[in-house]
Amino acid sequence: MNFLPHTETERREMLSTLGVSQLEALFADIPEHVRFPDLTLPSPLSQMELEAHLSKLAGRNANASSHECFLGAGAYHHYVPATVDYVIRRGEFFTAYTPYQPEASQGMLQAMFEYQSMICQLTGMDLANASHYDGATALAEAVRMALDLASGNRQKVVLSPAINPHYRETVRTYLCGSEASLVGEDTAPGKLDSLLSQLDDLVAALVIQNPNFLGQFENISGLAEKVHQAGALLIVVADPIALGLFQSPDSYGADVVIADGQPLGIPLSFGGPSLGIFATRMAYVRHMPGRVVGETVDQAGRRGYVLTLAAREQHIRRARATSNICTNSGLMALAAATYLATVGESGLRKVAELCFHKSHYAAQQLAGKAGLNINTHAPDQPFFKEFYVQLPRPVDEVNRILREEYGIIGGFDLGACYPGFERQMLIAVTEMNTKAAIDRLVDALVTVTR
Repeated sequence: MNFLPHTETERREMLSTLGVSQLEALFADIPEHVRFPDLTLPSPLSQMELEAHLSKLAGRNANASSHECFLGAGAYHHYVPATVDYVIRRGEFFTAYTPYQPEASQGMLQAMFEYQSMICQLTGMDLANASHYDGATALAEAVRMALDLASGNRQKVVLSPAINPHYRETVRTYLCGSEASLVGEDTAPGKLDSLLSQLDDLVAALVIQNPNFLGQFENISGLAEKVHQAGALLIVVADPIALGLFQSPDSYGADVVIADGQPLGIPLSFGGPSLGIFATRMAYVRHMPGRVVGETVDQAGRRGYVLTLAAREQHIRRARATSNICTNSGLMALAAATYLATVGESGLRKVAELCFHKSHYAAQQLAGKAGLNINTHAPDQPFFKEFYVQLPRPVDEVNRILREEYGIIGGFDLGACYPGFERQMLIAVTEMNTKAAIDRLVDALVTVTR
């Protein structure tokens, strides 16, 4: 049965408001020859034929299960314990919707509370929400919160160029049409002094990524003090795996910490879904976007969990919303909580140690055996999990040969994002890359780059 939600009278009123006489006028900017193209679809298939066809198409994909993968740049091939898939597939979690009714949602609410608690322990922040779509949207929300908190005419944000380019693009999209401006992206990656020189009484926040998009640790000594002296907030984009081994952003004065939670038990899945981690200080709780789950007691003194410290309107009334909330983020937060509970503190540290040592082994081998220059723009800067190598040939050409002839998914082409980084390949090494796989990559690049 067809359902037409608008009456003819309502349609005429809408068209009148828009200043057009008929519905077709709304599509006038679309060339007529592409409005209803002939799709030339093939004839229908039976279910068995369709499944065979789709399986054949899927087999053409190069993925982290069929190939050795050294591609990172924001999404990483980490091990996912079996407990993660088991928990998130349980019906009471998998089909759960927004937990507004605590009496019917204690399981999901408790899981989200545990997730928030572990994120706070990991980042050193006072509280975390649950949660956002991905790291990019979490950063955009953090920037917008900083602008809302800013006093006077502070409508400027200093954004490090060493932040994931896709994150920066999302921030620009969120701020499009507002009075806010972004500065700092035209400086050289890794040059914090250039960013600090742009601090003034118009800046609401300075944003860095640590380790940055190039895999390198920023020199954060005294950074927070300078940012706070200028009256701005320090927002840090973190790697949740690195936080298992290295100092938390809280220890060097961060006000907001965001991260993409994909490394925490969420598979690559050809691009999503992912998880946006958002943690901050208690002073900003009333301005923090997203859901916050709190622990309380009922009339009988029994422990319980509820949504708290946020107006319900921001979730259910689009016109009053302060952020973009989605049910899926809750499921991915559950996956991250299950991962963290499974590996524990020592396990997360072990994963980080493996990433650190294996990436350094790969860099040493590529420099020694293949004779490639490592991190040419900042060779002495410490790095974690990712580093970049200078190639004598275009990166896309090298990646094609690696994939077709060696069954290896190569690294990310930095030249696509950074002028001056042409023929620089960003390589990611995680606990999933064995010594034998790293050696095969090195041997392959020895041959390919001769």
